[in-house]
Amino acid sequence: MTLSINWTRAGAVLFDLDGVVTPTARIHERAWADLFADYDFTPDDYLASVDGRPRYDGVQTFLRSRGVELPWGDPSDPPGDTTVCAMGNRKNDSFNAVLERDGIAPYPGTMVVIDALDAAGVPSAIVSSSRNARAVLAAAEITDRFVTVVDGTTAAEEHLAGKPDPAMFLAAAAHVDVDPARCIVVEDATSGVAAGAAGGFSLVIGIDRGGNRESLLAAGADLVVDDLDETIVSNRP
Repeated sequence: MTLSINWTRAGAVLFDLDGVVTPTARIHERAWADLFADYDFTPDDYLASVDGRPRYDGVQTFLRSRGVELPWGDPSDPPGDTTVCAMGNRKNDSFNAVLERDGIAPYPGTMVVIDALDAAGVPSAIVSSSRNARAVLAAAEITDRFVTVVDGTTAAEEHLAGKPDPAMFLAAAAHVDVDPARCIVVEDATSGVAAGAAGGFSLVIGIDRGGNRESLLAAGADLVVDDLDETIVSNRP
């Protein structure tokens, strides 16, 4: 069933990046699989333990799912295996190597919606747990399409809790000076959908890129689509 949304009535739209605006989730999943090759890491592990979470939280969550505890360490730890931060930094190196080698392009369906928002003067923002968000936007050549970027670096600087806490989405709404009750959240991860559902936003849209429609609905999505261009087929001002 096609569901149309009048995007132009939103005060602002807050987009997750990976899997929503760009297909970087595929690069992330490959990098995580390489990192956890010794633990038989699966696509289900990606969705359950790391998708949408801050990187170090993802490392810790997955390891705990396997009954493994590592010291947290420090973000300055060199890439390795001895601490949560060291493993997270090794994963980040792998991600950046693939991004530099292969580049990235945004999802056409999402860009159709962003074009409509731009034409109507509705601000768009990025809310991503990744510290690589700005590099990904630059690689995709779409940095200037967003009024603000609240990412993993912002979260650290502003002491914001990561998803599934709504703090990052609420910060983005504050950055664009729009009440959360007038903002739409768009996510593909259950942790991000849960954050949107907890934040009092007007609408939380889940994008099912990997067969997780039911889990997105269970996490609090108001509706789930396969691609955002489905929502504007019959859109009217």
